[in-house]
Amino acid sequence: MADQNDPRLPALFTVLSKAERPDQAWYAETRIWAIWHEYNGDKRVARAMRDGLAAMSAQRFAEAIDGFDEASRLDPNFAEAWNKRATVFYLMGDLERSIVDVRRTLALEPRHFGALSGLGLIYLQMNRLEDAIKAFEAALKIHPFLPAASQIEALRDRARGEKT
Repeated sequence: MADQNDPRLPALFTVLSKAERPDQAWYAETRIWAIWHEYNGDKRVARAMRDGLAAMSAQRFAEAIDGFDEASRLDPNFAEAWNKRATVFYLMGDLERSIVDVRRTLALEPRHFGALSGLGLIYLQMNRLEDAIKAFEAALKIHPFLPAASQIEALRDRARGEKT
C-alpha cells in the first residue's frame, strides 16, 4: 500500500530538503504528492478518496466531506484522507475543524509540508501570526521552495511591528 509509510518517500524527502533549485524541489514534490495519493489497499478507501476529490474539485463540499469521512473511517491511518478533509473544512471556512484534521495528518505524517503550509494559512486567517510563522518555518525545513511559505519574512516583519 502506498501512503505516508511508502519506502520511496525518505529518499524523496532528502532530495526535497536539499534542493538548491526550484526544479529539483518540484520533481521531489510531485513524486511525494503522487505517492501520498496512491492507495492500493481496501478498494473502498480508494473509491471514497476518488469520490471526495471529484466532489472537492466541483466545490460540492458536503459530498467531499462524506467521501473523506468514509476514507478516514475505513483507514484511520491514511494521512491523506485527513489532509483532504482538512482542506475542505478550510475551503468551507470551518477553521477549527480544519486544524483538528491537520493535526491528525501531521501525527501520521510529520513531513506533510502541505498540511504545515495549510496550517500556516489557517493561522493567518485567524490573525495568529506567531503560530503561522512557526507552521511556515516547519514547512520550509521540509520543502525550501514551498510557495505558500515564501511570505515568511513579511510575516516576521508584521509580527515584529505588532509587538512594538
